[in-house]
Amino acid sequence: MEDIKSVIAGNIAGLRNSFGMTQLELAEKLNYSDKAVSKWERGESIPDVTVLLRICEIFHVDMDYLISEDHEDEKNGRSFFQKKRRYQKSTPRERRNHAAIIGISILLVWVVALIIFITLHMSIGERTNAHFLAFVWAVPASLTVWLILNSVWFNPRWNFMIVSLLMWSILAGVYITLWSVIDFWMIFILGIPGQVIILLWSLLRYEDEPEEETDQPGRKRLFGRRSGTAGPDGTETEDIQEKS
Repeated sequence: MEDIKSVIAGNIAGLRNSFGMTQLELAEKLNYSDKAVSKWERGESIPDVTVLLRICEIFHVDMDYLISEDHEDEKNGRSFFQKKRRYQKSTPRERRNHAAIIGISILLVWVVALIIFITLHMSIGERTNAHFLAFVWAVPASLTVWLILNSVWFNPRWNFMIVSLLMWSILAGVYITLWSVIDFWMIFILGIPGQVIILLWSLLRYEDEPEEETDQPGRKRLFGRRSGTAGPDGTETEDIQEKS
């Protein structure tokens, strides 16, 4: 019994942390107190079956996941939805900071491109326009930085748009670079199958996307928490307090 307690405790804590959720946030979703969630995660008590089922719904796992120590899902991946949840749970200030960091990083790319431009201009002068290529290739470099940081901090669902822009900017960079040597405009034809592949990739889903949680129509929502108290038989009872 103690083994199953520790397994369930570890799984609840692991799921909560992977979804970027605090004990208080999980408690509010379950209408329990955060102290009850803390007891579950320490293995001092086990939630009843209805609460376990609700936990499975919140974290989109089955009951076997909660009572098992080995999880193939962790290897095969819930990374997309975990990143999405982290984005949804981030505060507006964190999102602004992340957006500012992305903007600063992109500006740094253009600062480097400007330094390269000035250096080449001073060394080769007006004999060639090669120094302008520093700005041409700064575009795909900026998009690469944006793609990486967007994957880390924001919803990765729309990465396919950045990848599309990155592909076309690379093709344009190759064309402009070779334009003085050969007018190889047909290189843009490669972008057509490439764009189709990117669109098909954007439709891939490793698992069903969880639906947004909404209240059932006509159901009265209780704003408050259940505080766990011990009953006469030693089981945990629930006292629902409704906020006025």
